[in-house]
Amino acid sequence: MSITAFKSIARYVVSIFVIGVFIFPIAWFALTSIKPISAVFNKDRVVVFDFKPTFENYKVTVLGAFKSDTQSNSTVLMGTSGKGAYDGRGAIMSSLIIAICSTFLATTISLLAAYALSRLSFRGAQGYMHWILSQRFLPPIAIIIPLVFIFRDLGLRDTHLGIIIAHTLINIPIALLILKSFFDDVPIEVDQAAMIDGATRFQCFYMVVLPMIKGGVAATAVLCFIFSWTEFLLSLFLTNSIRTVPVKITTFVTSTGSEWGYISALGTAAIIPGFIFILLVQNHLVRGLTMGAIKD
Repeated sequence: MSITAFKSIARYVVSIFVIGVFIFPIAWFALTSIKPISAVFNKDRVVVFDFKPTFENYKVTVLGAFKSDTQSNSTVLMGTSGKGAYDGRGAIMSSLIIAICSTFLATTISLLAAYALSRLSFRGAQGYMHWILSQRFLPPIAIIIPLVFIFRDLGLRDTHLGIIIAHTLINIPIALLILKSFFDDVPIEVDQAAMIDGATRFQCFYMVVLPMIKGGVAATAVLCFIFSWTEFLLSLFLTNSIRTVPVKITTFVTSTGSEWGYISALGTAAIIPGFIFILLVQNHLVRGLTMGAIKD
């Protein structure tokens, strides 16, 4: 075997191993979601494949079936009781509304601001960029208490609009920095040529430059969506009746035990919307993630 062929095989083996390391937790999570409770809580051994698959966990969390109606879980009494205690449909819908709206707002606002910072020169622009970057240094837990009081006084606490605004504000700094880097990759001569031909500044932005950075917009939107979809702390403190998927999953952990079957079922189902969103923008995503990687 030649050295070149050996390196190629070794590269593939290492790649498969790395992918396996990252995929294993997700695969195990999905496998747990179709295990009966006797297999999940088997004290004698770790049950991997030798069990009868069941979709009762999905029926309860995704379809809203009553827990006591599922024969596979009736032998062990743990967790909460009551109709709808494990119904995750409302949480999925709330997470979708919040994630989509906050992603749209954060991306739109950041697009306008990033274009202005990239194309317009003004005093203190560099300091302003540093200030924007500093907003990501502060952890949300440091501002959660005053934020709760502010949202309560404004009537935004325990509302979808309140969480959308909170997620938008958290997403804007990182989205702005990413999008500005994409705008910087487009030569300013493109704008100047369009303006010579009679285009306004907004027409330069919307009709000329924006189509050139579709990949960057897609990559930014994916990052904003994933953050909003998985965000826990703000969603927990700013709401009581509204529960996103991460907050809903925590209710499955009680003093009598953790319902790992329901946790894994709702968690696995929650992966699907993000996966679908990435598929919708996949044509631009790869180009956006690699844009600017090679400089002349």
